[in-house]
Amino acid sequence: MFLKTLFKEIIVDNQGFIEKQLGSPVSREIFENLSPGERVNVIHGVRRCGKTYLLYEIFQDHPDDSLYIDFEDERLTGFRVGDFETLREAFGELRPGLLNGKKPRFLFDEIQRVEGWERFARRMFEKEGAILTVAGSSTKIHPESIGTSLRGRFSAFELFPFSFREFLRAQGFTEKAEAAFFGTGKIAVKRYFDQYLRWGGFPEVSSVELEKDKKRIIKDYLNAMYFRDLVERFEIKNFALFNALWDMVFSSFARQFSVNTFANKYRNEFPFSKDLLYAYYRNLVESRLVWEVKKFAESSYRRFRTPGKIYLVDNGLARKVASQDWGRLLENAVLIELKRRGSDIYYFAGKNECDFIVAEDGAKAAFQVVYEMDENNRKREILGIIEACKTLGLKEGTILSGDQEDELKQEGVVLNIKPVWKWMLQE
Repeated sequence: MFLKTLFKEIIVDNQGFIEKQLGSPVSREIFENLSPGERVNVIHGVRRCGKTYLLYEIFQDHPDDSLYIDFEDERLTGFRVGDFETLREAFGELRPGLLNGKKPRFLFDEIQRVEGWERFARRMFEKEGAILTVAGSSTKIHPESIGTSLRGRFSAFELFPFSFREFLRAQGFTEKAEAAFFGTGKIAVKRYFDQYLRWGGFPEVSSVELEKDKKRIIKDYLNAMYFRDLVERFEIKNFALFNALWDMVFSSFARQFSVNTFANKYRNEFPFSKDLLYAYYRNLVESRLVWEVKKFAESSYRRFRTPGKIYLVDNGLARKVASQDWGRLLENAVLIELKRRGSDIYYFAGKNECDFIVAEDGAKAAFQVVYEMDENNRKREILGIIEACKTLGLKEGTILSGDQEDELKQEGVVLNIKPVWKWMLQE
C-alpha cells in the first residue's frame, strides 16, 4: 500500500524535472493529432523514439492541471490498479483548483507495468471527464493488446523516431520549407539529410555530434531491443536459431526475405523446427523493430504466399550491419516516411518491379526509389513504375531520388522525379 506523501513527493519531483531541467523538447508532429478529451490517447512506439518527451511536451503546455507519472520509477515498484485512486487523491490535494470543475490531465508513462490500468482509465474518462494520455513500448502496449474494457474508447498513435522535418528542428534549422529549397538553405538541408540518411532519427542519436557517440548509443539500443523487447518478452530459448535470424533479417533490409530460404540455408547448422523458426520471425515483426511489406495482389492468398520485403524502423539500426548502401538506406527512409503517414504499403512485382504501392481510402499511388538514376539503371527503374501505374490505372507516378529532379512522360504516364529530402519537406 502506498502513502499519499510518497505520491506527492513523486508528483513534485517529476514536475520540477520537466519544468526546470528539461528545457523545450522538439515539438512532435503527432502532437496535433491527439484528441484532447474525446478519447483516451494511447501512444506506442519503438524504444527510445521519444514517447516520454511527447508526454513532457503535453505537460509543458498544461502545467497547472497535468499529472505525469513514470511507472518505471523504482519508488512505484508493486503499484497496482487499486493504487490509482490514492494517487488521484494525492494529486487533487496538490491541485485544489481542479475541484472547481477543471479537467485533470493524466500522463502515464510505461503504463503496461500496471496490470488492469484500462479499468481506471475508463472510469476516469467516462465518469470524471479526465483527459488521459498513456504511453508504452510497441512490444507491450500495441492496440491489439489493450484490454477489452477500453475498446472503443481509445485512439492509438504510433510514434516514430524523428521525421526529417523534426530532425531539422532538432538541429536548430528553422527556415521555412520554401527557403530550404534554394541557395544556402538548400546546401544546409542536403548536408543534414545525408546525416539523417546515415544515422536515422532517434532523438538521442540526433543530439550528439561525434560518430563514436552515435555508434555507442545505437549499439546500446540494439542490445536493449534484443534482450528486453525480444528475448525476455517472447522467452527465446534457441539462441543459435534466433541469433542467425536476427542477423539475417537486419542484413536483408530493403530486400526480400524468405523464411524458407533461411531454413534451407541453416538446416544443417543447428537443430530447429520450422514452426519455431516461423514463430521467431513473427516475434521480430511483432516487435515493430522491422516491418514486412507484402507483394501487391488482389488475392490475399497470393499476397501472403510471396516473400515480403524487410525494412527497419529507423535507418540508424542499419549500423548493425555497417551498411553504406545509399540506395537501400534511401529506400528504407522512404518506407519509414510512408509508414508515418499511415497508409497501407505494398511492393509491386510483375515483369518488372516497383518499390512501393501506397493505398489509402481506395486511392493508390506508385513510388520508385533510386539513389541516382543513370544509364545503367534508368530503363529498369522507369519500366518498373510504368508497369505498376498501368496495372493500377494510374496516370502518374513518383520517382524519389537522392538529388535528381525532372518530369517525364512515357507510355501515357507522367513521372515526377524529385529528391527524397524535398518530398519529405513538401508533403
